[in-house]
Amino acid sequence: MTRMTPSEAFVETLVANGVTKIFGIMGSAFMDAMDIFAPAGIELIPVVHEQGAAHMADGYARASGRHGVVIGQNGPGISNCVTGIAAAYWAHSPVVIITPEAGTMGIGLGGFQECHQLPMFQEFTKYQGHVNNPARMAELTGRCFDRAMAEIGPTQLNIPRDFFYGDINVDIPRPMRLDRGPGGDQSLDEAADLLASAKFPVIISGGGVVMADGVEECKALAELLGAPVVNSYQHNDSFPASHPLWCGPLGYQGSKAGMKLIAQADVVLALGSRLGPFGTLPQYEMEYWPKDAKIVQVDADHKMLGLVKPISVGICGDARAAAAALTRRLQDRELACASSRQERAARIAAEKSTWEKELDEWTHERDPYSLDMIAEAEAEEGSWLHPRQVLRELEKAMPGNVMVSTDIGNINSVAHSYLRFEKPRSFFAPMSFGNCGYALPTIIGAKAAAPDRPAIAYAGDGAWGMSMSEIMTAVRHDIPVTAVVFHNRDWGAEKKNQVEFYNRRFVAAELVSESWAGIAKAMGADGVVVDQLDDVGAALGKAVDRQMNGGRTTVIEVMCTRELGDPFRRDALSRPVRHLDKYKDYV
Repeated sequence: MTRMTPSEAFVETLVANGVTKIFGIMGSAFMDAMDIFAPAGIELIPVVHEQGAAHMADGYARASGRHGVVIGQNGPGISNCVTGIAAAYWAHSPVVIITPEAGTMGIGLGGFQECHQLPMFQEFTKYQGHVNNPARMAELTGRCFDRAMAEIGPTQLNIPRDFFYGDINVDIPRPMRLDRGPGGDQSLDEAADLLASAKFPVIISGGGVVMADGVEECKALAELLGAPVVNSYQHNDSFPASHPLWCGPLGYQGSKAGMKLIAQADVVLALGSRLGPFGTLPQYEMEYWPKDAKIVQVDADHKMLGLVKPISVGICGDARAAAAALTRRLQDRELACASSRQERAARIAAEKSTWEKELDEWTHERDPYSLDMIAEAEAEEGSWLHPRQVLRELEKAMPGNVMVSTDIGNINSVAHSYLRFEKPRSFFAPMSFGNCGYALPTIIGAKAAAPDRPAIAYAGDGAWGMSMSEIMTAVRHDIPVTAVVFHNRDWGAEKKNQVEFYNRRFVAAELVSESWAGIAKAMGADGVVVDQLDDVGAALGKAVDRQMNGGRTTVIEVMCTRELGDPFRRDALSRPVRHLDKYKDYV
């Protein structure tokens, strides 16, 4: 054992776990440890707001497959991180949040910046380590890092601020990483039997495929079966878009081709997907989920098996290993789907071609409200672009090897149909937590993990207002990114609910915004306004070139009409009923 201070034990354990970057804001609560970050090879990247730091740690973890680490001052600095950790939880990101807390002699006295920091994160962490003695600093720090990888999600390390000081004898623990298996033989055999007898198998490639680095194994299984592959909701990077069996994402504003094909399935293999309820809802007035199909679900967390959808076989295993094991079991068997392989391939190609043609022709929304908004825009001075046309042009101009993050909101959700990727760890979205202010800080974190890859964020002007100050982080710390801001002057997703369910009675839906490009320039970035469709692709190309070759951050402000896509929560709203006389007109 080595004699050292708890701060040194803490930092040495970070080093043992490969930590080189931490996102956060400096604070006196951990200053003794922070003082020795640099000689240990650790960079603290100061942010503008701690929520942004948590999102950056999330993006870093998702892009790299390694831990993302966030830290802040006890009390308000830590409470500011809750939303970002919640988003990381639903993205299954191995983020470690380090939460220095009030000193032990002041706890319970209502001191400065004192609060109970464990309860506020208990719903959004896989494990919470509380250092109850300075001598346990290395032990509990190491365990938080181990459990983040083992449990595939955020963990919390809570440290009373006075426990960074003193002298202790320490052994720095070696990181422990699990070797995950494919699942039980019985469940794999049952799944193989179902797939062998399937006449129209369909594979859902989920986030677990990305996390397990299992895209090649998923591809091999799909090719053996000749099965169409759809991406689970907001995991557009879980299967290469250029592959002939790729059929696009399910869920809100996803691919009609993928939905029509899975509707025909007699067996569905959900590979590395929890089959979240929002990602399988009806869309485009289609009840596409196959009610009579046999479902085989593979998930590393046994608690997810059969939780949302009834399943025939549940496999608790690693998506990559399970796909490889199923391929081995099937490669020498007679497959019922073999005789219809060519017919199925033709159907896949036809559905994809039809959907691409529809996207090409779907230049603007056609509901009465959107048509009114388009007419209003045409009557105004200036040029206002249709969001779908903008998204198509951005898709065409998207550079290879790109990473894209999207915020929550109407236009960002419509973007799901237009975002295609060739490799995993390329697409970052706020998943089931659905918080605004996500895209920019997350792509900054991803860029910090993969500086050689182009990094692009999409945000609506509402969400942008919550996170745009992190442009200063990108500029200050030389982490260049490109942000596309859709300036439509609306809280679009919620406004569409007021259109559909509340007879266009708009309450708090309008946004009057200053020049986002101008604000970007004031923060030291480049700012570009685009109001001509022909300029969209060129603007993106130039911004990415400045990012990759000049180290410049650029905000592209796209002037869009107020037309809106389908309601975001059609499943959760209904037309109002009023009983009191003074509200009778509000139905």
